[in-house]
Amino acid sequence: MKPFAVAIAATLGLGSAAIAQAPEAKKAPAAPAPIDRSILHVQVILDKLGFGPGVLDGRGGISLVSALKGFQEARGLGITGKIDQPTLRALYPYRAARPTLTLTLDAASLRGPYIQSIPKDYAEQSKLDGMAYVRPIEKLAEMFHTTPAVIAALNPPGMRLAVGQKIVLPNALPSSRAYPSDATPEWRRTLAHLNVEANVPQAAKIVVDKSDKVVRAFDGNGRLVAQYSATIGSASDPLPLGNWKVLHVSPNPDWKMNPKILKGVSDSKEAQIIPPGPNNPVGVVWIDLSREHYGIHGTPDPEKIGRTESNGCVRLTNWDAARVALMVKSGMPVIFQA
Repeated sequence: MKPFAVAIAATLGLGSAAIAQAPEAKKAPAAPAPIDRSILHVQVILDKLGFGPGVLDGRGGISLVSALKGFQEARGLGITGKIDQPTLRALYPYRAARPTLTLTLDAASLRGPYIQSIPKDYAEQSKLDGMAYVRPIEKLAEMFHTTPAVIAALNPPGMRLAVGQKIVLPNALPSSRAYPSDATPEWRRTLAHLNVEANVPQAAKIVVDKSDKVVRAFDGNGRLVAQYSATIGSASDPLPLGNWKVLHVSPNPDWKMNPKILKGVSDSKEAQIIPPGPNNPVGVVWIDLSREHYGIHGTPDPEKIGRTESNGCVRLTNWDAARVALMVKSGMPVIFQA
């Protein structure tokens, strides 16, 4: 009989090499590594459980290692950041969440609005009706918590996006879309579009950890209930360590580009109001904090989370930021720690 952990690995589609070591962060290769469906399977399960591995790409890296550490801490396991035998046993009950699904595109899944391009100049952005997606593949990628390049890799070369076309996507579908009744219709549509899980635990405290580059949510008993990879500050705009509070949540916000508080933007520039949309610099939601000018928010560039710098704020993927927004309430403590 196979050892128990090996049997679990076979069920999950993981080989013995995956048991031995987790995917570690490596220097970017000249070409993307092939998608490993076993790694994608683990990413999908963690994503559904609220331990966000960032983009679902089947390639691992720093975001998956962080997600594994969070899951292991929450389950009382040894914190290794690896897909080890105890972690496989803990993941086993959720194995029914397959790594991919095949959908048939319909008119709604391809419908815009779209814009021709995103101007780099803030003044030009302010003239747009909204910071919408540029093309359907970008929309589909965000819906399924991935990137256009991953979708291309999962499907036959040259596949055209058209009504009736079957397409393979990471399995990011939520178990529930029963969003809060007091949410506006527009916000409910955004949550549904992003496949945000409605059945989330309510947090009692949020901790933003600068060294680990994660946002952690704890319940009233001090138990870790969710964790997400984040981009946190920069050398010129370091995270203001201390104890803060959630003031309010602003779904689908516009963003005021204020050159006087943004590093790298000339003070001679005029302030601009950038309209709402998934490509807005703060994404689809702004969680305003008691530290002036600081918030937890989304991003138009999910693949850069944890790998680039921000203008001091705490940046998550749009889908993770939206999920955190469902977990918090006004007055909740938010701790920024080194």
